[in-house]
Amino acid sequence: MLFANGTHSTAPSFLLVGLPGLEATHFWLAFPLCAAYLVAVVGNCAVVFVVKTEPALHSPMYFFLCMLAAVDLALSTCTVPRLLLLLWLDAREISYRACLLQMFFIHTLSGIESTILLAMAVDRYVAICHPLQHASIFTNAMTAKVGLMAVVRGVAFFLPPPLLTIRLVFCGSRVLTHSYCVHQDVMHLACGSTMPNIVYGLTAILLVMGLDSLLIFVSYVGIIKTVLQLPSRQERLRASGTCVAHVCVVLAFYIPLIGLSVVHRFGRGLPLMVHVAMGNVYLLVPPVLNPIVYGARTKEIRERALKIMGITKSGGLH
Repeated sequence: MLFANGTHSTAPSFLLVGLPGLEATHFWLAFPLCAAYLVAVVGNCAVVFVVKTEPALHSPMYFFLCMLAAVDLALSTCTVPRLLLLLWLDAREISYRACLLQMFFIHTLSGIESTILLAMAVDRYVAICHPLQHASIFTNAMTAKVGLMAVVRGVAFFLPPPLLTIRLVFCGSRVLTHSYCVHQDVMHLACGSTMPNIVYGLTAILLVMGLDSLLIFVSYVGIIKTVLQLPSRQERLRASGTCVAHVCVVLAFYIPLIGLSVVHRFGRGLPLMVHVAMGNVYLLVPPVLNPIVYGARTKEIRERALKIMGITKSGGLH
């Protein structure tokens, strides 16, 4: 249902934003975005396939990595194809129901990814600080329970925002400040009080992403203390080397998330391009970067991926 000139509606359609100021180049800019999406799809599918087909990788650390790859694949798939339609076909309009559905998946999948990153940090903490207890704590059954808990937690915390949005009445502008629907963006277009949305949205972010990032930081403080107490430099490098890929992935997820949250809360006067750029970085960078980082930094995944492709260490085929 469309509306204009002050007409009120509880179920409007919204207009997504492409790349402001670059409308003339939208068609061509879509190609590198499409290439990045293909890298994310192929990379994350490759991680899942390698771990699934190699029994030697059937351990909690790699199962968590599979979960992370699956979430990244789902997150990019629920946003990038819609963005490509916008850039190639100028399909800016998105229906109210589709917007709410996309909002739910984006926030829920982000919450699940945050939980999995925390689980991976705890796994590294136990493996380095309490190695004798690691096998008994992180069993395959426990890993599956953690994955299920991550899904339940994401749904429980991020189902309410779309439900709270349903009660809002919209009037005036229906132009969003992103190429996709997120709760913070949609609620700013509503008439009347959005205080319940603001309070719940901030609470959910603090209890999920905020708490997870704090616990990840605490885990790495413990890891650093233990690593510094190891007797030899070689042992310290080996222990810290197992965490480098995870640290890179954590930074790739939380830095854009924090930047996007700051822009939403305090950057209403910033140019629209800043909002669009931060939003696209947040959703595009982690799915593309994560499989590349783990492929480059994790010897077991790299070697088995080359083995599956029939490439030996010397670079030849067999």
